[in-house]
Amino acid sequence: MPTAGRWRILAVAGAAALALGAVALRRPATAAAPEEFPLLLSETGLYAPDGSIHPANRPFSPQYPLWTDGATKRRWVRLPAGASIDARDMDAWRFAAGTVFWKEFAWQGRPVETRVIRIQADGSAAYATYMWNAAGTEARLAPERGVARGHELTRDRWHTIPATADCANCHESGPSRILGFSALQLSDDRDPLAPHAEPLPAAALTLRTLVAERRLRTRTAAEAAVAPRITARDEVERAALGYLSSNCGSCHNAAGPLARLGFSLRPDVTYGSPGPARHGHLGPAIAATLRHSGRFPLPGDTTGARLIEPGAPEVSAVIHRMRSRRPATQMPPLGTVLVDSAGVELVRRWIAGMRVHE
Repeated sequence: MPTAGRWRILAVAGAAALALGAVALRRPATAAAPEEFPLLLSETGLYAPDGSIHPANRPFSPQYPLWTDGATKRRWVRLPAGASIDARDMDAWRFAAGTVFWKEFAWQGRPVETRVIRIQADGSAAYATYMWNAAGTEARLAPERGVARGHELTRDRWHTIPATADCANCHESGPSRILGFSALQLSDDRDPLAPHAEPLPAAALTLRTLVAERRLRTRTAAEAAVAPRITARDEVERAALGYLSSNCGSCHNAAGPLARLGFSLRPDVTYGSPGPARHGHLGPAIAATLRHSGRFPLPGDTTGARLIEPGAPEVSAVIHRMRSRRPATQMPPLGTVLVDSAGVELVRRWIAGMRVHE
C-alpha cells in the first residue's frame, strides 16, 4: 500500500521510578531519531502480500505472560538472516540490528492494538503502537502520546493505548528490554501453574528451536542444553515467582533505577546442569525484605504494611498493591485497569504457605 504519510517515533532510553510507597514515573530521555515507522501496520513487514503473517516472522509465547486486562495476545519476531542472539548473559539477551518484535492485543476476538519494537543500528530500541480499525482490516500508527480511551473493557473501564515513553518505562528498566523473549520465558520446561499461560503456536520458537537453528551465542554449550527453570521449593512458589518476575520484575530488579529499594522480583534461575534447590532461591533482595515495613499503609493502619509477611498475605503490601486499581497505589502502575484475580490468588497462596521463620 502507498504510504500517505509517516510518523517519526523516537527511540527512548531510561526507566521507570516506581517506588513501593508511591508511583513516580521518570520519563526517559529521548535519543536520536531512528528510521521512521510506516503509517500502516501492513507496511511494517509483519504481513505477506496475501495478508497472512510473513513466513520470516516466527511466533513465540512466553511461559509467564504479562497480564493486560484479559487480552488475548499473539507475538512474532523477525530475526535478521544469518544473525545470532548474543546470549552470553542468559538473563540479558542482546539482539542484532534489524530484529523486530510484534505483539497483538485482542479482546473478544477483535484485534485492538499491535505494538512493535525494532532494534536500531546502534543497539537502541524504537517503539511504536498501531491501532486497529473496527473491522479488523488494518491498523494505523497511534500518536506518540498514546490514546487514553483506546478500547472499552467494561462500562467504566478503558484500555489505554500507551505513549511511546510508557513503552520505554517498562522495557528499558531491566537487564533486557525484550521482556517476553528470554531463556526463561522460552524454556521448554514450561510451568503448568503459570497464570494465563497460552498454548504454544504452531512452529513456535522455543529455547530448543533457537539452539537447534544455531541462533544463540552462549558462553558454554551446557548453558542452553538444559531448559531453564526457576529455583523454588514447590510448584506454587515457582509459578508465583515467575508471575512476579514477568509482571513486576521489569522495574523491580537489581539492575534498574529501583535497585536502591532492595526489592528485586527477579527469581533465581537454574541454567545448564540442574542442581539442588538453594535456600536463597527467593534472591537476596526479597529475602532481605521479608517482614520489613514499607511506606504503603493498609486501610485503617498508619504504620505501614510489611512488604512480604511470611504466612500472612493480609498484611503483605504486595497483595494490597496488586488488588488496588487506584492510580496512586496500584501495581503494576501501567497497562492495566482490571485486577488480575488469578495472579493475586497465586501470590496470596505463596505468601500464606511461607514458613514464618524465613
